[in-house]
Amino acid sequence: MSMKKPFLAAAAATAAALACLAGGAQAQSASYAIDPGHTFVTFEVLHFGTSTARGRFDKKEGTVQFDRAGKTGKVEISIDTASINTGVAAFDNHLRNADFFNAAMFPTAKFVSDKFVFSGDKVSEVSGTLTLLDKSQPVTLKAANFNCYENPRLKREVCGGDFETTLQRSQFGMNYGLPNIPDSVRLTVQIEAVKQ
Repeated sequence: MSMKKPFLAAAAATAAALACLAGGAQAQSASYAIDPGHTFVTFEVLHFGTSTARGRFDKKEGTVQFDRAGKTGKVEISIDTASINTGVAAFDNHLRNADFFNAAMFPTAKFVSDKFVFSGDKVSEVSGTLTLLDKSQPVTLKAANFNCYENPRLKREVCGGDFETTLQRSQFGMNYGLPNIPDSVRLTVQIEAVKQ
């Protein structure tokens, strides 16, 4: 047997081992689908220095790629801006028009991230880009809670938490009512995603 054959056999074995390791590493990253029944995007803003106006978006969808062992992740959430719901129809209609979300022209807001920060084995923050009114700004959502559990009904792992940030609506061109209606908006994303 020539020296060439053992070398080729060793090279093939090494390549196979690396392929197995790479496959194992990829297998740790899993896909999760956002559960719309346990995912809510809500906002709070002070109304003329008196009470706090609150609302949420009823229609949202998205996916998460999550690797707890590798401490990496990706998330993409799309929000139907016309689905805004404050519990007051007239207020909802005003928020949908060009003064605020301009839902007819910009029907979707989107948050995309590929930077997860961990504290131990729990996600502590997610940084990405929020696109609203066709303007994109960096946003960091800090976790108030985070956990993964085995859902007894679905027999699948579910991960999620409560994530919060404060943003300036004027950065997205939403200037109506300034300064009487403040620029600062508290945004909370309550999310649960089911492993696929």
